[in-house]
Amino acid sequence: MRSITVLLPLLLLTIFAYSQDFALQQLEDSPRHHEWVELTSGERTLHCFVAYPEVSTKALTVIVIHENRGLTDWVRSLADQLAAEGYIAIAPDLLSDFNEEYDRTSAFPTSDEARSAIYQLDADQVTHDLEVAQDYVTQLPAANGQNAVMGFCWGGSQTFRFATNNDEIKAAMVFYGTAPKEPEPFLQIEAPVYGFYGGNDQRVNATLEDTRRMMTAAGKSYEIAVYDGAGHAYMRRGDDPNADQPNRMARNQSWERILEILKNLD
Repeated sequence: MRSITVLLPLLLLTIFAYSQDFALQQLEDSPRHHEWVELTSGERTLHCFVAYPEVSTKALTVIVIHENRGLTDWVRSLADQLAAEGYIAIAPDLLSDFNEEYDRTSAFPTSDEARSAIYQLDADQVTHDLEVAQDYVTQLPAANGQNAVMGFCWGGSQTFRFATNNDEIKAAMVFYGTAPKEPEPFLQIEAPVYGFYGGNDQRVNATLEDTRRMMTAAGKSYEIAVYDGAGHAYMRRGDDPNADQPNRMARNQSWERILEILKNLD
């Protein structure tokens, strides 16, 4: 029994480290410039991954908000994919300086422990971290000063919330995340909100009608797309070379929509 107790955490650590090999390989093969930056957020250090495009003009910036398991290789690879299309992407690690033991996502022994930690974060701290990342990336010499935000799962919900707290973003792209439950926050939204949802994700989709109703009542722009047959987290699942057809198709169709939205902001 003792040997099982010892080996199980090691096995989980291995799964956490290697479950996104396809994303890590994509990052390693990328010709684009990547860097880690440390930003000051209150009394904490906020670790952010930045991917730069290979372009000759100043670029639009995009904040990428990670899923509920933290800043994974896939999230970083998504930032690199945006850079490949000509955008500066910044992916803040919102688990930065979580406590004295865990200073970033990669320090957590398993993704389940990272997920548990995510739901202990203070909502206002998350908003402040995003504002710090926004201030940094929009003031880069290579940036044009314009900023959009996108997020996935938990990060999708944080994207919606950030839109209710920040009037500087030009577009908010919410991937299978839920919106605030009360109508008042919607009144503060300035940017158009674009929703992306998998058809086989009723836990989230059951909230869409109320969200649409409150956004309409507030006079705000909310355009959604629901992709038949796709499940929750279809963007990550669809990036996997072994993805099933519905998730792969939803990912590809969503990517075209992302590019169209960003193109109209340039």
